[in-house]
This record gives sequence, C-alpha cells and structure tokens, in this order.
Amino acid sequence: MTTLADVATLAKVSKATASRVFSHPEAVSQVTAERVRLAAQKLGFVPNVAARQLARGRIGIIALVVPTLDNRYFTPVISGAQQLVQEHGLQLTVAVHRFETLPDVRSVLRLGQQVDGLILAGPQGSDSLIREVAEAKPTVLIDREVPGLDAVIADTPAAFESVTEYLIGSGHHTLAYLGGPPGSWMDPHRQRSVMQVATSLSATVEVYGPYSSTFSAGIAAANDLRDSKATAVIPYATALGLGLQYRLLTKDPSSVPVVTSEHDIAEALGQKDLATIDVDGVLLGRKASARLLWRVENREQPPETVRLPVPTGPRPLAKD
Repeated sequence: MTTLADVATLAKVSKATASRVFSHPEAVSQVTAERVRLAAQKLGFVPNVAARQLARGRIGIIALVVPTLDNRYFTPVISGAQQLVQEHGLQLTVAVHRFETLPDVRSVLRLGQQVDGLILAGPQGSDSLIREVAEAKPTVLIDREVPGLDAVIADTPAAFESVTEYLIGSGHHTLAYLGGPPGSWMDPHRQRSVMQVATSLSATVEVYGPYSSTFSAGIAAANDLRDSKATAVIPYATALGLGLQYRLLTKDPSSVPVVTSEHDIAEALGQKDLATIDVDGVLLGRKASARLLWRVENREQPPETVRLPVPTGPRPLAKD
C-alpha cells in the first residue's frame, strides 16, 4: 500500500512537507503543493482525512440543522454546504430540529459533541436558546440574526420590496401576503417590507396566515382567500404559492390572481411578466459552510453578518 513517505520520495520533498500539503496547504508553496498532489495521484495515494483531523484536535465533520425537510428551500442549501465541505476534505451531516424548545437544544448539543461546528438554518427558537448552543460549539446562522453570532442571510426582505413595487406599478393595488410558519424569524421582515412599500404607494395589503411553507398549506390557504379582493399574491414561500394556484385553478381558472414565484417556474409556464424571487440556495449553503470552517479556526475573531443579494424578476425567458 502506498504511504505518505512514498509520495514524498517521488515528489522530492520531506515527509513533513508532504504532510503539510494535505493538512496545512497554505503553509506550502503552490509549486511544491502541486508536485506533491501529482505524486499522490500517480501513486494512488489517498490521505487519511480522519487521522489528520484528529491530530489537529478536529473531528472532520460539521452539522447543518434545518427546521424541516418539507420546505424545498433547504434542498439547495444542503447541496451547497455539502459541496464546500467536501472540497475541504470534510463531511457534512444533516439533522432536522425546529429548534423551538429546550429538548431541541439538548438534542443539538448532543449532536455538537460529535462535530466541529454547527450551521443552524432558520432556527425558530429564542436568542437565548441559540446562544446556549453557540457557547458550546462554533455556530453560524442562516436566515437568522442574533447579536454576537455569525450569520449568512439571503436578503429576501429587499427582494419582497422589489416585487411589491413591481406589482403595484403593474396595476395591482390590492395585494395579499401569505405569511410563513409560526415563529419564523424571517416572516415578519418580509411582511414588513411588503407593507412599507404598499403604504408608500397607496396600495392595500391583505395579510393571511401563518402557514407552513408547503404545497398542501397553499391549497388550504385558498379557502381563506375566497372573498379576497387581491389581484396579486405574495406568498412567504414558493411551494405555498404553487399550492394556492393549483387549488384556485381547479375551482375557477378565470379568477386566479397573479402569484409571485421563481424564474424557473415562470419560464416553465411561459409567464414572461411574472414577478419572481430567486434565492441562490447553493451559494447560501456554501457561504455558511465557509464561514463556519473559518470560525472553527478563528474562535476569538469578531462575528460577521453576510447578506446575499436576491435577484428578482421578471427576467427574459429562455428562447426555444
């Protein structure tokens, strides 16, 4: 079996230098690192990541905690986080916790004993509950701000402002907002953005909810909107809006209001003028993972909140 010593010999470096290429590549020149990697590839050498992490006092695993798997919003976030972590030779584990109660905190704390750090996506618990976990393990938040903690946030409130302005400018002066899950930190921020723009432009907003971020919740919401005067609907989540549209189309296709969605869906439907909001979930997951890996190595540095811009539409549809 090929050893690190064999790689060092072929690359004409010391064993210690070859080891640094795989453990601390920043401490080795790019030329030397490339020579060592080529030697490893030629010999079929696979570094023992677990042993290397343990030698550094690390486990080599980080955890991403999401409140639900029913909301498709988190799927690309998980994908992006996994991509970034694997690029660093580490592993990602995913756990589901709504993070609302002390038992949730205890579960996450137990998980924290088995990983190097935690990413909490959309946690719904209080600041004090989140801090209890963050005090025990390096932690980065997604779509949630707690003073003193790192966070990566998709700036959806700004996107909701933009689509509200577009809808009103398109002649929709009575809007409906479908709220997100109870306890959602982001929901009041999105709702506030919609209300502020509508007020400034002398439009009316009917607020419904709360609803879970699911297709079935959107179907149920159709009953709440049966007497609504709104000609356009801004749902908290895409799946919620799709469920609403489906239910309204089966009841009376002639009276379905405009419902904001995502560009891919607008394109599939051929709706070139549809207001869209497109969060780059993969980028969100990658940024959060990168921040956590940095935090694990820099625990005494001040926290930072990173806001990612969220594109809105309408955008040009792809040509046939």
